[in-house]
Amino acid sequence: MSAVERVRAAYRRIAEVDRPEVWITLRDCDEVLAEAAEVRPDLPLSGLVCAIKDNIDVGGLPTTAACPAFAYTPRKDATVVQRLRDAGAIVIGKTNLDQFATGLVGTRSPYGAVRNAHRPDRISGGSSSGSAVAVALGIVDFALGTDTAGSGRVPAALHGIVGIKPTLGLVPSTGVIPAARPYDSVSVFTVDLALAQRVMKVVAGPDHADPGSRDWPVSVRLAASPQPPVAVPTPNGLAPLSAQAREAFDAAVDTLRAAGARVSEVDVKVLLDAAKLLYDGALVAERYAAVGEFLEEHHDEADPTVAGIILAAGKLPAHQLATDQARLAEARNAASVVLTGFDALLLPTTVGHPTLAEVAADPVGVNSRLGTYTNFVNLLDMAAVAVPAGQADGSPFGVSVITRAFDDQVALDIAALLTGETAPDPFAPSVGLAVFGAHLRGQPLNHQLTALGARFDGEITTAPEYRMVALPTDPAKPGVVRSDEGASLRGERWLLSSAALGTFLAGLPAPMSLGRIRLDTGEEVLGFQCDPVSAAAGKDITGYGSWPAWLAE
Repeated sequence: MSAVERVRAAYRRIAEVDRPEVWITLRDCDEVLAEAAEVRPDLPLSGLVCAIKDNIDVGGLPTTAACPAFAYTPRKDATVVQRLRDAGAIVIGKTNLDQFATGLVGTRSPYGAVRNAHRPDRISGGSSSGSAVAVALGIVDFALGTDTAGSGRVPAALHGIVGIKPTLGLVPSTGVIPAARPYDSVSVFTVDLALAQRVMKVVAGPDHADPGSRDWPVSVRLAASPQPPVAVPTPNGLAPLSAQAREAFDAAVDTLRAAGARVSEVDVKVLLDAAKLLYDGALVAERYAAVGEFLEEHHDEADPTVAGIILAAGKLPAHQLATDQARLAEARNAASVVLTGFDALLLPTTVGHPTLAEVAADPVGVNSRLGTYTNFVNLLDMAAVAVPAGQADGSPFGVSVITRAFDDQVALDIAALLTGETAPDPFAPSVGLAVFGAHLRGQPLNHQLTALGARFDGEITTAPEYRMVALPTDPAKPGVVRSDEGASLRGERWLLSSAALGTFLAGLPAPMSLGRIRLDTGEEVLGFQCDPVSAAAGKDITGYGSWPAWLAE
């Protein structure tokens, strides 16, 4: 489908579903069609249609944060939006949200409560309500939200879609209205992991204009472990769930086990207790720092629940904030202990699916319950991927794969085990390495790669200019040397971080070395080689074409 056809389809779908509360600003269709006609077809997101939460700047469109009195019209895009447009994505409008991104319900907006896409009497989840519904209704290919306490995950769970909450700072916040600046993250909604990865690859990366932006560490893990160890809560940690939700969660755990994950129970109390610090403690002062001065002057023009939360935070003493920041540091250490030995933690994404009437009757209490399993993630500097996991109590049920900071790809890999998708390629930088012998999958030294977070990237064949010899080593391994009388050899390519490659090279025993290997495609990659003197002492096995073929013989 061309970019123009995608845009036409999006506007047809908007008319079909008749959900005006999804949007705060919708661009003129003819204007968007003209833009679509100019999109280059070779760009990574060429022609994909997207929606942007209205606390993220889109040049020329009002930014309201769901508060008309706060509105302004930026001259340029937020960094994340500019990166999307440069990659060929087409923005059709700005979506509704819980005002100032304060809430997990999607009802705290003068532009209307955003109803659930599938059960209109129930909430959409917030604060990124409009963005999630736009994806769930099939209007857009993907949408941007923000996530401080779960706003990029709770709406995903309540709609049966994917929500990516990256490591803090990986996606710049330049041009994004803060909610609680140290704990804010731009998030992505899609219907599958593959598209989420494509979008994240475009938007992630440092921005000098954002003091909170971060780059990937040189030691980043590019894959989950084989048969990844995954932590799940003890029964006490699942107490807030209904009986059906508990069954759905147990089914997700069974899916992981069937896919090869090694699942063990842990006590998650320290994490759930840390979650309470965001609103029950003084950390909520960050919300006052973001928009408190505005609300002091305009509280009558704001949502009363939002204004009440934020203005009350302005009365907190500084010493209490310092105390809670110290408690948070202790919680981070405790969380590290809980996850020692695990690749990830699997949790329900949220608790229940309230009706609009239930939220109206108890706006703070219902909102608090929805954040039971999400509030701690950004506080503890973790990453999360929310994915569908069946149904419970008549609504979609979702789970979240939660990892340490910068283990975003690990979370995606484990999430793929739950959805049945092929794990998407990493969006972190990597170095390719060609291997031919004992480091191949199924061979005795493969664990040296996987322990470093290396990722299998496919089978390869060299150009017909190499010889392979069997070396007298323990364990047995081949040596590869370039030769005018060589042949094509089969091997594998693995992706590693630059630091992992350095660690790997530092432990490389003689007579092995790393050098450039030419593939049958003409591409050159870094790969294992052997010095010619040592190779001369080995047995020539070039005719077998690969090390496994020689071993089989």
